[in-house]
This record gives sequence, C-alpha cells and structure tokens, in this order.
Amino acid sequence: MSFDLELDEDQQAIAELFGGFFDKEVGAERVRNAESLGFDAALWDSLCDLGAAGMSAASADAGGVRASDLIVACEMMGRSAAPVPWVEHLSASPYVPDSDVLKGSRIVSLAVRPADSEGIWRLVPAGAIANTIVGLDGDEFVAVNSAAPGVAPANHGSAPIADRASRTGERRVIGGRADFEIARDRWRLLTSASLVGVAKKALELALHYLGEREQFGRPIAAFQALQHGVADFPAHVDGAELIVHKTAWAMDGDLRGPVDVGDGKVHAPDVLAQMALCFARDAAALTTGRSLHYHGSYGFSQEYEIQLYYRRARAWPALLESPEAGRARLADLLWPREDG
Repeated sequence: MSFDLELDEDQQAIAELFGGFFDKEVGAERVRNAESLGFDAALWDSLCDLGAAGMSAASADAGGVRASDLIVACEMMGRSAAPVPWVEHLSASPYVPDSDVLKGSRIVSLAVRPADSEGIWRLVPAGAIANTIVGLDGDEFVAVNSAAPGVAPANHGSAPIADRASRTGERRVIGGRADFEIARDRWRLLTSASLVGVAKKALELALHYLGEREQFGRPIAAFQALQHGVADFPAHVDGAELIVHKTAWAMDGDLRGPVDVGDGKVHAPDVLAQMALCFARDAAALTTGRSLHYHGSYGFSQEYEIQLYYRRARAWPALLESPEAGRARLADLLWPREDG
C-alpha cells in the first residue's frame, strides 16, 4: 500500500479557497475580539456561504467530500485560529444531515467523552453554541436537540465549551458505541489537521520575529543557538502532516487489518487517528512553546499573536484527554494487552 502527499486538484482548490478566505477574513484582532465566547457568528455565516458546513455530509451526492480534503481545509483554519466550530460541526454533521445542518444554520457538535452517570456530557467542544449534540450515553449513540447556553466557562483556549445534557431535549438514538468511536476518530483526525496548521503558523511567527528583532546590532536570527532551535521545527511539523495525511488516506479507503508495528504496517484508521493526535499535539506544543520563548516577554503579551496559538495548541486536544492518557491509549492499540 502507498499514498501520495502531493495535493491533487481538488485539494489544491480547497487550500486556495479556504486559505484565501481565512487570510482575508481572520486576523489576530478578530480572534481576540471573539475570545469571551470563542465564537464569531458573522465569520461562521461567511464560512458557511462557501459551503463549508456541508463538506462532511454522509454521501458525495449530498455534497460530502473525502477525509483527505477535509484535513486540508482544517489545516487552513488552524493557521488562522479562526473562532468557528468547524471541526466540531464536520465531526458530527454526518449523523444529522438535515438541510439546516448542511447549510450551517443549525450547528452540531460531538461530545468527545461519554455522558457521565447523571447523563451529562462534560465540557463539550462548541457546547456553548451548538444546537445539536451527538454523543454516547451508555451504549447508545444519540443526537439531542436543545437550546445552547450561549456562555462558556473561562478556559485556556478561549473555546465555546459547555456541559450539555444527554437526556434532556429532543433525543434520538442514531447508533451504538461503534458509531461513536468512528465519529470520535474523525474528530481526532480533524483536530490533528488543525494542530498542524497551528504548528506551521508558529514556525512562521518565529521566523518573522527572529528576523526583525535586533540585539547587539544584528537580527537575533543570526545567533546560532536560536538557529538550532528553529531547525528542529520542520521535522515535527512535517512528521505531523505526514501522519495526518496517512490517517485520512486510511479513512478514505476504509482500511482494516492487523497492526504489525515491527514491520511498519499500521493502516487501521482508529490506530492512525490516535497516532496523529498524539504526534500533532506534541508538534504544536513544541513549536508554539519554543516560538513563544524566542519572543521573550513579548510572547506572553496580548499584543503578539503567538500566545493565541500557544494556548490553543494545548487546549484543543485537552478536551478529549491528557497527553499521557493519549499516549497510553496509543500504546494499548499498538500492543494490545493479553487477557489475564
């Protein structure tokens, strides 16, 4: 089996469309202005005018596209830190593909962790603004329509998260635990793609600052210690991008089969999705952390963009699990424990 990282014509068109949109419409000031809730309704409407809300529809006939296309779009969003619930909507929309959802006038999100014993989904991504939540309640994968609270607790990533009830509102069973796991793997993939965008932006910001900041009469980019630090970035960023593309390739092919780590044969989408999230999270954390460090004290100020990406690199994947829990799950997938 093989796959090609070169973007095909459809992917190139998606990169140009959404890259151009986010470059034009989203700047650091717009992200800052939306931080109280983490949502810019006007920006979401403009994004939906491009057909973005329906891209993850259940079938191509309904406007759905490949996972390999979605990751390109989500990377563009990650580069801008756009305050819109696109990853969440794309992860959940295949399970409630009505016309309002496909148009984006109804926002849907995935509760990435199962409901607790009281039937509450805790800290749902986009839970503060989504009209419909899909998630696991016991062994039932359900879609629940209820009023969005419109407020979010203060959080590191300024995201519109909120607790939501799985047994209050208009509730419909749409599948079982296996369906939930597939949806969650889609969320892992799209979040990973967004983190690749964050990591690329962190590299860009680091290079720009190192080139413009002077010390001892020359740009600090001339200092070898800083050059060595930045030289590490491409390996992390390119590695994350590689595993994200491989995961999308596996999802598009609906690949299954044994996982042979020793022979380098890992094609199962669920294993690759976890691997992608672990790698992309670490890549984004390292690049944003080092970029912020190179900005000195400016890195912590609201005036500079890097702090926006530093916070999101850590907050987005934390809605599912800690880095340690993610690596432990990946180890269990790669090397399953024998019973007893």
